[in-house]
Amino acid sequence: MPDIPLPSLRIVTAEEVSKQVDADREGVLTAVRDAYLAHDAGTTSNPHSSFLRFPDRPRDRIIALPAYLGGPREVAGIKWIASFPANTAVGKPRASAALILNDLSDGYPYAIMESSIISATRTAASAVLGAEALVGGRRAGRIGWIGTGLIAEHVRRFFRDLGWEVGGHRLFDLDPAAARRFGAALESDGAPDVVVADAAAGAFDGCDVVVITTVAGEPHLHDPALLAGAPVVLHLSLRDLAPELVLASFNVTDDVDHAVRERTSLHLAEQLTGGRDFVAGTIGDVLRGRVTRDPGRAAVFSPFGLGVLDLAVGSWVHDRVVDQGGGQMVPDFFTGAVG
Repeated sequence: MPDIPLPSLRIVTAEEVSKQVDADREGVLTAVRDAYLAHDAGTTSNPHSSFLRFPDRPRDRIIALPAYLGGPREVAGIKWIASFPANTAVGKPRASAALILNDLSDGYPYAIMESSIISATRTAASAVLGAEALVGGRRAGRIGWIGTGLIAEHVRRFFRDLGWEVGGHRLFDLDPAAARRFGAALESDGAPDVVVADAAAGAFDGCDVVVITTVAGEPHLHDPALLAGAPVVLHLSLRDLAPELVLASFNVTDDVDHAVRERTSLHLAEQLTGGRDFVAGTIGDVLRGRVTRDPGRAAVFSPFGLGVLDLAVGSWVHDRVVDQGGGQMVPDFFTGAVG
C-alpha cells in the first residue's frame, strides 16, 4: 500500500484568537446565531457535559464538552475547560481551556486552539444575542452588572462594539475594587452614569437589562421584588436566582435538558414544582418567533453553554486565521501506522 500523507495539525494561540474576535464581533454574533438555529433545526449533536470533580477540592472542576455542528461546513470537536477559582489569588486566570476541532471526512483533529477566550466569547455573544432578541433591539436605558470579572468584561465589549445605546450602568461585585475597575473601563469607553452599588439589589435599580456573571454555587438573590421593573436578566452563572425569582419570570434557555440539571436555578425550580412548565422555550424558539416575551414581565435567559457554540466560534476563528496564514503547523503529529 502506498504511503498516504497524513493531515497536519494547526496550533492556534490565545493572541491569534483574540485578534480575530476583537476585529469582528458582529461576525462572532452571526456564528453564534447560526449555531443556535442549527441546534433548533436538529442538525447538531450536543451530549451532556462531563464534570470532573475532585473529592478534596469542591470548588475546582474540569469540564468536557463534546459536540457536532452540522451545516455547510461540518465540524466535530471537544472543549476541555478547567475552572480553578483560587487561581485569581495568585494572578492566574480562573479558567484555562483547549478546543480540538475534528475533520468529518476522516475524523482527524486538524486544530488545537486556546479556548478560554473562545469560551468567554461564545458566552458573551450568546448573552448579547439573547438580550437583543428579548429587548427587541440594541438599546437599554440602564444595564445592571452583578459580578464584574472576566465574563462581564467580554459581555461589556460586545455591547460596546455592537453599538448598543445604553443610558447608564449599575455595578455590584463582592470585591468593590473589581467593580470600580470595571466602572473605569466603562467610563473610558464613554459610558454615562456609571455607579457602583453597595448591594446586589442596586444592580436591578432602574435597569432594563441585568447581567449576572458570578461564581455562586447556590442562590443568593431571593426577593421577587427585584424583578418589579420587568428587566431582561442574562443569568450567565446559572445558580444565582432562587426558585421564587425563576417562577416569577418568563424563562428562556438554550437547551432545556442541558440547563435543567446540575443544581442550576432552573433545576431547583423543577425540583420545587415537579415540572418544567415555567420554561417558556429556547433561544431558538425566540429567534424563530415561536415564543414571544411579555414586555410587562421579567425575562430570564439562562444559557447553559452548548458545545456547538464553541465549535461555531472556534471554527470561525480557525478559518480566518488560516486565510491570514496564521497558526503553527505540526506536520508530523500523527502516526502512519494502520490499525
